[in-house]
Amino acid sequence: MRTQIQNQQFDEERALYHLQHTDVIGCQFAGPADGESALKEARDVTVRDCGFSLRYPLWHVDGFRLQNSRMDEKTRAALWYSRNGEITSCTLGGIKCLRECHDITISQCCIQSPEFGWKCSGIQISHSRIEAEYLLLECRDLKADGLHMFGKYSFQYTENVHIVNSVLNTKDAFWHSKNVVVEDSEVRGEYLGWFSDGLTLINCKIIGTQPLCYCKNLRLINCTMEGTDLSFEYSDVTADIVGDILSVKNPKSGTITADSVGEIIRENPVMECTGKVILRQA
Repeated sequence: MRTQIQNQQFDEERALYHLQHTDVIGCQFAGPADGESALKEARDVTVRDCGFSLRYPLWHVDGFRLQNSRMDEKTRAALWYSRNGEITSCTLGGIKCLRECHDITISQCCIQSPEFGWKCSGIQISHSRIEAEYLLLECRDLKADGLHMFGKYSFQYTENVHIVNSVLNTKDAFWHSKNVVVEDSEVRGEYLGWFSDGLTLINCKIIGTQPLCYCKNLRLINCTMEGTDLSFEYSDVTADIVGDILSVKNPKSGTITADSVGEIIRENPVMECTGKVILRQA
């Protein structure tokens, strides 16, 4: 049997600790007591139309739905060690919002949280905007559709990732990643994908300096590249590029096919480099 808690304010330590089978509607978690961990160890809860301005509200929660709610910049480390959750139509702030969580879906959210989503698994993101300096570090089994993100050091050490229909404004994304597929997306940044293994880009636009170096098992299918100088250095690569590549430097192995290449640089390699650059015939 479900119960409801409506239109109340909570600011004490562990105010709703171990809450079960309950809908929390229109409540505010803020106040002078400045208590932490309001919904810690909750089970099967729906939190709707609520506001949060206290630390650590949803830790060790199993089975939750967070809907149309707001967490401000004071809501530090909001969701840690939680699982089986849905976050829908929410605005989330505060550093380290999501960490070591499993099987969480995020939909139609606006998130501004440095160090967002570290060491999680089974995360699914759709039609959301995320700003995070270090986004989704060391995550596994991640899916994203319609993600619009801004960051610097994104998707580092991730594994088993599939991203579609997204815009990634980042810097050195996908470093040391494994088994990542990005489709029908724009990837804008610097030093994309260094040290990755099994990175595949399909129908993508790639923008920025020195992309895709020191990669293993790298594939690009029907991609375009803009401002991409010193590309593919020391990478094992199979690439089909529509249009121009600014420059290619010392590809380790494989084949790079493009309509044109501004400069092919083969100088001072530190390892054997046998990669071929093929210009497509008009």
